[in-house]
Amino acid sequence: MDVAELVRIRTRHPEAVAEAADRRARRPLLGDTGRLMIVAADHPARGALGVGDRRMAMASRADLLERLCLALSRPGVDGVLATADILDDLLLLGALEHKVVMGSMNRGGLQGASFELDDRFTGHRPQDIERLGFDAGKLLLRIDYDDPGSLNTLESTARVIDEMAERRLPVFVEPFISRRTPEGRLRNDLSAEAVTRSIAIASGLGGTSAYTWLKVPVTDDPDDMARVMETSTLPAVLLGGDVGGDQEGAYEKWRGALRLPTVSGLVVGRSLLYPADGDVATAVDTAVGLL
Repeated sequence: MDVAELVRIRTRHPEAVAEAADRRARRPLLGDTGRLMIVAADHPARGALGVGDRRMAMASRADLLERLCLALSRPGVDGVLATADILDDLLLLGALEHKVVMGSMNRGGLQGASFELDDRFTGHRPQDIERLGFDAGKLLLRIDYDDPGSLNTLESTARVIDEMAERRLPVFVEPFISRRTPEGRLRNDLSAEAVTRSIAIASGLGGTSAYTWLKVPVTDDPDDMARVMETSTLPAVLLGGDVGGDQEGAYEKWRGALRLPTVSGLVVGRSLLYPADGDVATAVDTAVGLL
Protein backbone atom coordinates (compact mmCIF):
# COMPACT_ATOMS: atom_id res chain seq x y z
CA MET A 1 0.00 0.00 0.00
CA ASP A 2 1.74 3.15 -1.25
CA VAL A 3 0.40 5.79 1.14
CA ALA A 4 2.85 8.37 -0.21
CA GLU A 5 1.34 7.99 -3.69
CA LEU A 6 -2.20 8.41 -2.34
CA VAL A 7 -1.13 11.58 -0.55
CA ARG A 8 0.60 12.85 -3.68
CA ILE A 9 -2.56 12.39 -5.73
CA ARG A 10 -4.72 14.01 -3.05
CA THR A 11 -2.47 17.06 -2.83
CA ARG A 12 -1.67 17.55 -6.51
CA HIS A 13 -4.74 16.18 -8.28
CA PRO A 14 -7.77 16.01 -5.96
CA GLU A 15 -10.02 15.85 -9.04
CA ALA A 16 -8.75 12.29 -9.49
CA VAL A 17 -11.37 11.04 -7.02
CA ALA A 18 -14.29 12.31 -9.12
CA GLU A 19 -12.58 11.13 -12.29
CA ALA A 20 -12.16 7.63 -10.87
CA ALA A 21 -15.82 7.61 -9.83
CA ASP A 22 -16.92 8.70 -13.32
CA ARG A 23 -15.05 5.91 -15.08
CA ARG A 24 -15.80 3.17 -12.52
CA ALA A 25 -17.42 0.11 -14.05
CA ARG A 26 -20.74 -0.48 -12.29
CA ARG A 27 -22.92 -3.54 -11.77
CA PRO A 28 -26.46 -4.23 -10.52
CA LEU A 29 -27.04 -4.25 -6.77
CA LEU A 30 -27.96 -7.94 -6.94
CA GLY A 31 -26.24 -10.46 -9.18
CA ASP A 32 -27.60 -13.70 -10.57
CA THR A 33 -27.72 -15.35 -7.15
CA GLY A 34 -29.92 -12.66 -5.62
CA ARG A 35 -27.57 -12.56 -2.63
CA LEU A 36 -25.27 -9.84 -1.29
CA MET A 37 -21.88 -10.09 0.42
CA ILE A 38 -20.71 -6.63 1.49
CA VAL A 39 -17.63 -5.80 3.56
CA ALA A 40 -18.21 -2.92 6.00
CA ALA A 41 -15.55 -0.40 6.99
CA ASP A 42 -17.39 2.68 8.24
CA HIS A 43 -16.50 2.29 11.93
CA PRO A 44 -13.50 4.66 12.17
CA ALA A 45 -15.53 7.78 11.34
CA ARG A 46 -17.55 7.20 14.52
CA GLY A 47 -14.34 6.93 16.55
CA ALA A 48 -14.98 3.18 16.90
CA LEU A 49 -11.51 1.79 16.24
CA GLY A 50 -11.55 -1.27 18.47
CA VAL A 51 -11.92 -4.93 17.56
CA GLY A 52 -12.28 -7.30 20.50
CA ASP A 53 -9.62 -6.41 23.06
CA ARG A 54 -7.57 -4.47 20.47
CA ARG A 55 -8.68 -0.92 21.17
CA MET A 56 -6.91 0.70 18.19
CA ALA A 57 -7.02 -2.16 15.70
CA MET A 58 -8.51 -0.03 12.91
CA ALA A 59 -6.28 3.02 13.49
CA SER A 60 -3.79 2.26 10.69
CA ARG A 61 -5.34 3.38 7.42
CA ALA A 62 -2.74 1.62 5.27
CA ASP A 63 -3.40 -1.66 7.10
CA LEU A 64 -7.17 -1.21 6.79
CA LEU A 65 -6.91 -0.51 3.06
CA GLU A 66 -4.75 -3.59 2.51
CA ARG A 67 -7.31 -5.73 4.33
CA LEU A 68 -10.16 -4.19 2.34
CA CYS A 69 -8.42 -4.70 -1.00
CA LEU A 70 -7.77 -8.32 -0.09
CA ALA A 71 -11.39 -8.87 0.96
CA LEU A 72 -12.72 -7.21 -2.21
CA SER A 73 -10.51 -9.44 -4.35
CA ARG A 74 -12.04 -12.65 -2.99
CA PRO A 75 -14.59 -14.49 -5.16
CA GLY A 76 -18.17 -13.85 -4.14
CA VAL A 77 -17.58 -10.49 -2.43
CA ASP A 78 -20.02 -8.04 -4.00
CA GLY A 79 -18.85 -4.74 -2.58
CA VAL A 80 -18.04 -2.43 0.29
CA LEU A 81 -19.73 -0.09 2.76
CA ALA A 82 -17.61 2.83 3.94
CA THR A 83 -17.32 6.56 4.53
CA ALA A 84 -16.10 9.04 1.93
CA ASP A 85 -12.45 9.06 2.99
CA ILE A 86 -12.11 5.30 2.65
CA LEU A 87 -14.14 5.06 -0.57
CA ASP A 88 -12.03 7.87 -2.07
CA ASP A 89 -8.89 5.86 -1.32
CA LEU A 90 -10.41 2.72 -2.80
CA LEU A 91 -11.45 4.62 -5.93
CA LEU A 92 -7.89 5.90 -6.37
CA LEU A 93 -6.60 2.35 -5.89
CA GLY A 94 -8.96 1.00 -8.55
CA ALA A 95 -10.47 -1.46 -6.07
CA LEU A 96 -14.14 -0.68 -6.75
CA GLU A 97 -14.49 -1.84 -10.36
CA HIS A 98 -17.62 -3.97 -10.86
CA LYS A 99 -18.38 -3.69 -7.13
CA VAL A 100 -21.43 -2.51 -5.20
CA VAL A 101 -20.48 0.70 -3.38
CA MET A 102 -22.49 1.83 -0.35
CA GLY A 103 -21.94 5.25 1.19
CA SER A 104 -22.23 5.55 4.98
CA MET A 105 -24.50 8.48 5.76
CA ASN A 106 -24.79 9.28 9.48
CA ARG A 107 -21.61 9.18 11.55
CA GLY A 108 -22.32 12.05 13.95
CA GLY A 109 -23.21 9.89 16.95
CA LEU A 110 -19.64 9.44 18.10
CA GLN A 111 -18.92 6.36 20.20
CA GLY A 112 -19.08 7.22 23.90
CA ALA A 113 -20.29 10.81 23.40
CA SER A 114 -23.14 12.30 25.44
CA PHE A 115 -24.84 13.09 22.09
CA GLU A 116 -24.31 9.60 20.65
CA LEU A 117 -28.00 9.05 19.93
CA ASP A 118 -28.49 12.42 18.23
CA ASP A 119 -26.88 10.79 15.22
CA ARG A 120 -26.42 13.58 12.68
CA PHE A 121 -25.93 12.90 8.98
CA THR A 122 -22.32 13.94 8.67
CA GLY A 123 -21.30 11.45 5.96
CA HIS A 124 -22.58 10.90 2.43
CA ARG A 125 -25.66 12.85 1.43
CA PRO A 126 -28.13 11.42 -1.10
CA GLN A 127 -26.83 13.86 -3.71
CA ASP A 128 -23.26 12.69 -3.08
CA ILE A 129 -24.20 9.06 -3.63
CA GLU A 130 -26.00 10.01 -6.84
CA ARG A 131 -23.20 12.29 -8.08
CA LEU A 132 -20.47 9.71 -7.52
CA GLY A 133 -22.44 6.92 -9.14
CA PHE A 134 -22.52 4.84 -5.97
CA ASP A 135 -25.14 2.14 -5.61
CA ALA A 136 -26.75 2.59 -2.19
CA GLY A 137 -26.58 4.33 1.16
CA LYS A 138 -26.60 3.05 4.71
CA LEU A 139 -27.70 4.67 7.95
CA LEU A 140 -27.73 3.67 11.60
CA LEU A 141 -30.90 4.15 13.67
CA ARG A 142 -30.49 3.59 17.41
CA ILE A 143 -33.59 4.30 19.47
CA ASP A 144 -33.45 4.89 23.22
CA TYR A 145 -36.86 5.70 24.67
CA ASP A 146 -35.14 7.73 27.40
CA ASP A 147 -32.95 9.86 25.11
CA PRO A 148 -34.55 12.73 23.14
CA GLY A 149 -31.65 12.57 20.67
CA SER A 150 -33.31 9.50 19.18
CA LEU A 151 -36.26 11.61 18.01
CA ASN A 152 -33.94 13.88 15.99
CA THR A 153 -32.36 10.80 14.44
CA LEU A 154 -35.77 9.30 13.64
CA GLU A 155 -36.97 12.42 11.88
CA SER A 156 -33.78 12.96 9.87
CA THR A 157 -33.73 9.27 8.95
CA ALA A 158 -37.26 9.51 7.51
CA ARG A 159 -36.29 12.50 5.38
CA VAL A 160 -33.17 10.79 4.06
CA ILE A 161 -35.23 7.74 3.14
CA ASP A 162 -37.50 10.09 1.15
CA GLU A 163 -34.53 11.75 -0.57
CA MET A 164 -33.00 8.41 -1.52
CA ALA A 165 -36.34 7.15 -2.86
CA GLU A 166 -36.69 10.29 -5.01
CA ARG A 167 -33.39 9.29 -6.64
CA ARG A 168 -34.42 5.61 -6.83
CA LEU A 169 -31.42 4.68 -4.69
CA PRO A 170 -31.59 1.86 -2.12
CA VAL A 171 -30.97 2.81 1.50
CA PHE A 172 -30.03 0.22 4.11
CA VAL A 173 -31.42 1.08 7.56
CA GLU A 174 -29.73 -0.51 10.58
CA PRO A 175 -32.19 -0.25 13.51
CA PHE A 176 -31.67 -1.02 17.19
CA ILE A 177 -33.43 -0.48 20.46
CA SER A 178 -30.62 0.84 22.65
CA ARG A 179 -30.19 1.60 26.35
CA ARG A 180 -27.49 3.11 28.52
CA THR A 181 -25.92 1.08 31.30
CA PRO A 182 -25.63 2.60 34.81
CA GLU A 183 -22.08 3.58 33.78
CA GLY A 184 -23.47 5.50 30.79
CA ARG A 185 -22.34 3.13 28.03
CA LEU A 186 -24.73 2.51 25.18
CA ARG A 187 -25.84 -1.07 24.63
CA ASN A 188 -28.02 -2.48 21.85
CA ASP A 189 -30.80 -4.79 23.02
CA LEU A 190 -30.72 -7.97 20.92
CA SER A 191 -33.67 -9.67 22.57
CA ALA A 192 -36.38 -10.90 20.20
CA GLU A 193 -38.85 -8.28 21.41
CA ALA A 194 -36.42 -5.39 20.98
CA VAL A 195 -35.25 -6.41 17.51
CA THR A 196 -38.87 -6.96 16.44
CA ARG A 197 -39.81 -3.49 17.67
CA SER A 198 -36.84 -1.86 15.93
CA ILE A 199 -37.72 -3.52 12.62
CA ALA A 200 -41.35 -2.39 12.88
CA ILE A 201 -40.30 1.21 13.54
CA ALA A 202 -37.69 1.33 10.77
CA SER A 203 -40.01 -0.22 8.19
CA GLY A 204 -42.58 2.56 8.59
CA LEU A 205 -40.27 5.54 8.11
CA GLY A 206 -40.56 7.87 5.13
CA GLY A 207 -43.18 8.42 2.47
CA THR A 208 -42.38 5.13 0.72
CA SER A 209 -40.54 1.96 1.64
CA ALA A 210 -39.95 1.00 -2.01
CA TYR A 211 -36.19 1.54 -1.79
CA THR A 212 -35.66 0.66 1.87
CA TRP A 213 -33.66 -2.35 2.97
CA LEU A 214 -33.02 -3.46 6.54
CA LYS A 215 -29.64 -4.29 8.06
CA VAL A 216 -30.38 -6.37 11.13
CA PRO A 217 -28.52 -8.26 13.85
CA VAL A 218 -29.03 -11.88 14.77
CA THR A 219 -30.95 -12.03 18.04
CA ASP A 220 -29.39 -13.25 21.29
CA ASP A 221 -31.23 -16.52 20.75
CA PRO A 222 -30.82 -17.37 17.05
CA ASP A 223 -33.93 -19.54 17.21
CA ASP A 224 -35.99 -16.36 17.58
CA MET A 225 -34.93 -14.99 14.18
CA ALA A 226 -37.66 -16.69 12.13
CA ARG A 227 -40.36 -15.06 14.26
CA VAL A 228 -38.56 -11.70 14.37
CA MET A 229 -38.14 -11.48 10.60
CA GLU A 230 -41.88 -11.94 10.11
CA THR A 231 -42.25 -8.32 11.26
CA SER A 232 -41.59 -6.84 7.81
CA THR A 233 -41.59 -7.73 4.12
CA LEU A 234 -38.65 -5.41 3.43
CA PRO A 235 -35.55 -7.18 2.11
CA ALA A 236 -32.85 -7.54 4.76
CA VAL A 237 -29.18 -8.28 5.21
CA LEU A 238 -27.49 -9.47 8.38
CA LEU A 239 -24.88 -7.35 10.13
CA GLY A 240 -21.82 -8.85 11.73
CA GLY A 241 -20.77 -6.73 14.69
CA ASP A 242 -17.80 -7.46 16.90
CA VAL A 243 -17.94 -11.22 17.48
CA GLY A 244 -14.95 -11.28 19.81
CA GLY A 245 -13.13 -14.58 19.60
CA ASP A 246 -16.18 -16.66 18.70
CA GLN A 247 -15.83 -16.62 14.92
CA GLU A 248 -17.34 -20.07 14.47
CA GLY A 249 -20.31 -19.16 16.64
CA ALA A 250 -20.97 -16.13 14.44
CA TYR A 251 -20.88 -18.25 11.30
CA GLU A 252 -23.45 -20.63 12.77
CA LYS A 253 -25.80 -17.77 13.69
CA TRP A 254 -25.54 -16.27 10.21
CA ARG A 255 -26.02 -19.66 8.53
CA GLY A 256 -29.37 -20.23 10.19
CA ALA A 257 -30.72 -16.71 9.61
CA LEU A 258 -29.68 -16.71 5.95
CA ARG A 259 -32.29 -19.41 5.29
CA LEU A 260 -35.14 -16.99 6.07
CA PRO A 261 -37.13 -15.67 3.08
CA THR A 262 -36.49 -11.95 3.62
CA VAL A 263 -32.77 -12.28 4.36
CA SER A 264 -30.69 -11.67 1.24
CA GLY A 265 -27.12 -11.50 2.44
CA LEU A 266 -24.44 -10.26 4.81
CA VAL A 267 -22.87 -6.89 5.54
CA VAL A 268 -19.94 -7.71 7.81
CA GLY A 269 -16.89 -5.71 8.75
CA ARG A 270 -14.58 -6.14 11.72
CA SER A 271 -15.06 -9.87 12.19
CA LEU A 272 -13.89 -10.51 8.61
CA LEU A 273 -11.28 -7.77 8.27
CA TYR A 274 -9.71 -8.45 11.69
CA PRO A 275 -10.30 -12.14 12.49
CA ALA A 276 -8.62 -13.46 15.62
CA ASP A 277 -6.25 -15.65 13.60
CA GLY A 278 -5.38 -12.81 11.20
CA ASP A 279 -6.42 -14.76 8.10
CA VAL A 280 -8.65 -12.30 6.25
CA ALA A 281 -8.98 -14.39 3.09
CA THR A 282 -10.20 -17.49 4.93
CA ALA A 283 -12.65 -15.49 7.05
CA VAL A 284 -14.12 -13.82 3.98
CA ASP A 285 -14.26 -17.07 2.00
CA THR A 286 -16.06 -18.81 4.86
CA ALA A 287 -18.66 -16.03 5.04
CA VAL A 288 -19.18 -16.16 1.27
CA GLY A 289 -19.70 -19.90 1.57
CA LEU A 290 -22.66 -19.33 3.88
CA LEU A 291 -24.51 -17.67 1.00
